[in-house]
Amino acid sequence: MPSGAALLLALLALAAAAAIGPAPANAAVSYDHRAVVINGQRRVLIAGSIHYPRSAPEMWPDLLQKAKDGGLDVVQTYVFWNGHEPVQGQYYFGDRYDLVRFVKLAHQAGLYVHLRIGPYVCAEWNFGGFPVWLKYVPGISFRTDNGPFKAAMQAFVEKVVSMMKAEGLFEWEGGPIILAQVENEYGPMESVMGAGAKPYAAWAAKMAVATGAGVPWVMCKQDDAPDPVINTCNGFYCDSFSPNSNGKPTMWTEAWSGWFTAFGKPVPHRPVEDLAFAVARFIQKGGSFVNYYMYHGGTNFDRTSGGPFIATSYDYDAPIDEYGLLRQPKWGHLRDLHKAIKQAEPALVAGDPTVQSLGNYEKAYVFKSSGGACAAFLSNYKTDAAATVAFNGRRYELPAWSISVLPDCKTAVFNTATVRAPSAPARMSSAAAGLSWRSYSEATNALDDRAFTKDGLVEQLSMTWDKSDYLWYTTYVNIDSNEQFLKLGKWPQLTIYSAGHALQVFVNGQSYGSAYGGYDSPKLTYSGYVKMWQGSNKISILSAAVGLPNQGTHYETWNVGVLGPVTLSGLNEGKRDLSSQKWTYQIGLHGESLGVYSAAGSSSVQWGGAAGNQPLTWHKCQSGCGDISQRYYHVPRAWLNPSGNLLVLLEEFGGDLSGVTVVTRTA
Repeated sequence: MPSGAALLLALLALAAAAAIGPAPANAAVSYDHRAVVINGQRRVLIAGSIHYPRSAPEMWPDLLQKAKDGGLDVVQTYVFWNGHEPVQGQYYFGDRYDLVRFVKLAHQAGLYVHLRIGPYVCAEWNFGGFPVWLKYVPGISFRTDNGPFKAAMQAFVEKVVSMMKAEGLFEWEGGPIILAQVENEYGPMESVMGAGAKPYAAWAAKMAVATGAGVPWVMCKQDDAPDPVINTCNGFYCDSFSPNSNGKPTMWTEAWSGWFTAFGKPVPHRPVEDLAFAVARFIQKGGSFVNYYMYHGGTNFDRTSGGPFIATSYDYDAPIDEYGLLRQPKWGHLRDLHKAIKQAEPALVAGDPTVQSLGNYEKAYVFKSSGGACAAFLSNYKTDAAATVAFNGRRYELPAWSISVLPDCKTAVFNTATVRAPSAPARMSSAAAGLSWRSYSEATNALDDRAFTKDGLVEQLSMTWDKSDYLWYTTYVNIDSNEQFLKLGKWPQLTIYSAGHALQVFVNGQSYGSAYGGYDSPKLTYSGYVKMWQGSNKISILSAAVGLPNQGTHYETWNVGVLGPVTLSGLNEGKRDLSSQKWTYQIGLHGESLGVYSAAGSSSVQWGGAAGNQPLTWHKCQSGCGDISQRYYHVPRAWLNPSGNLLVLLEEFGGDLSGVTVVTRTA
C-alpha cells in the first residue's frame, strides 16, 4: 500500500476512534440494584414503545405529547438498519427515518429516550431490520461469531452512537437518551445457534460498551449478559424475573400491551385490567422500569411488514391506536396506574419490599424509606373471587385478580381491576361516496428488455434483492401432435412447489388461478389442469413475497420463490419435470417500473374503465375528499391534499371494486 494511502487510513481510524470514544467519567446515568439512577436520583421509570418509521413525522409531536400526558417518562424505539442503510455505505435519515428529529421531539415533550440500536430488531419488521444486501456479503452468517457480520454490525452501531453524540442527544450531553440496547432477545437463540453463539453475545456487549455512549446498555432476554450490561425481561408477565447480578435493577423492556396481527389470524386483544395487573405486580416485586410494547404501534408502511404474512396494521391493541387516537379505556386506566406509582415513588426507590401474607391468595408488599415514606401494594391472586383483607388496621376490598396501590400505606388510590376511565370505541365514518375507478391491467404474456434467462429455477430474493415483491418465472413447453390429451380433451396437470409466499399461474396468457401460504407455513403447492395446444406453450408464474422473515435460526438462509419441482403430468410420457430447463426471469411488475401509483407515473399508461374481477390489475381513483383512511390501511393525514388525491390499488387476484370504501376514524 502506498505510504500516503496508509497515512490517510490511519487518520480516518483516529477520527473514528475519537467519534466513538469514551464518555465522561461522571456520566449522568448509572444504576444500582434498585433502579436506574439519573443525576444521582433513583427513578421508577414508565416507558412506551413508539417506532418512528411506523407513523408519519407529522404525527410524532402529538403521539409524544399523548405519551407524556399518559404518565410516561421514557419513549422507547428500535433503530431500523434497513431503513437507514438500504444500500451498503449509503445512509438515509430523512422523512419517517429522521431519527434525530424524533429524539429531539421526545426531548421537547419532556420524555427520556431508550434507544434500542440492535441492530437486529425482530419487531415483525421486514428481515428483522437487517438490510437485504447484508445477506450477500461474502462469508457472512447472521448473529453469530462471524467476522463479516460483526464488522457490519459494529459499523452501524458506531454510526448511530456517533450521530447521537454529534447531536448532543445523550443525557450526559444534555439530551434525552438515558439507555441503549444491543442485540435483541438473543438468549433463547443461543442453544440453537451453535458454538459461536455465546462468544458472539459476549462480543456484542463488549463492543456496545466500547462505543462510549455514556449510558447503560441493556440486552433483553439475555441471562448471560456480562457486566456492566443489564439483562432485562420481555413478556406478558415479568414478575418472576430477576437480573443476573445483585447490582443490576429489575427491568421489563417489553410489557406486551397486545400482540401483532398476521394475515389469516384473528386480531389480538389484551384487557387493560390484566395489563395493569401485570405492571403493578412487577412493580410490587421490586421492578423499577416498565416499557409498554407497544404504546403506539402504528403502520407497516411501504413494504416493511415482516413475517412473512404480518399485516400492514401494527396497531398492537396499544393505548394509542394505529391512527394516533386514544384507545379508551386502556390509555386512561394506565394513566391512572402511572399516577399512583409516581405517588409511591419516594418509598419504592428507597429499598426492597417486605411481604406480608393477608390470606391464602392475598399479600401485601410494603416499601418504606428512612425519611418516613410508605407505600403498599395489596394483591389478590385468586382469579374467580373477590377478597376482603385487613392491613394496618383497615379493611380493603380487592376484586379478583387485582392489585390496589396505597401510596401512603393507607388510602387505596388505584385498583387494577376497577376501571374508571371512560370507554370510547373508535368509529369509522364514510368520507367519500361514488368513487370513480379506472383500471390498467398488467401484461401477463409479454416480457421486456429487463428479462434474462438462466438454466433451471432460481431463488427469488437472490434476483430481486427485495427491490420488488414480484418475480416472473417463464418457460416454454412443446406439445407434440400425437399427445393423447389433444384428442381426449383432458388437459395436463401443472404442479408447482414454491418456498413461498404466493403465486399466480398463466398459460398462454390465460389465468389458471393462484395459491398462497400463510403465517404458520409460507411454503405452498399449486396444482391445476391447464389448457395446452400443439406446438409451443408459454407458462408464466408470478411469484410474490409477503414480507421477509424477521426471526428464526439463520433466517438469512431461508428461501423465497419457485424452487420446484415444476411438473406437467398427463402426457404420453407420464410426467415431465420442467425444473431444469431454461427459464426466463423478470423482476417486478410493469406498473411498478412505471410508478403508476404516482401522479406522474399514472399518466404514462392508458387507463380504461373499471376492469372488475380481473387479476393483476391496477385501479386508480381521484376524489375530492378530505382526510381519508382506507378500511384496513392507514393513510396519514400528512399524505393528503385538500382535493385531487390519487388512490392507486393493485389487485393481485381480482376483486370487487364496489367493496372499496374510504372512511375517517374518530375516537
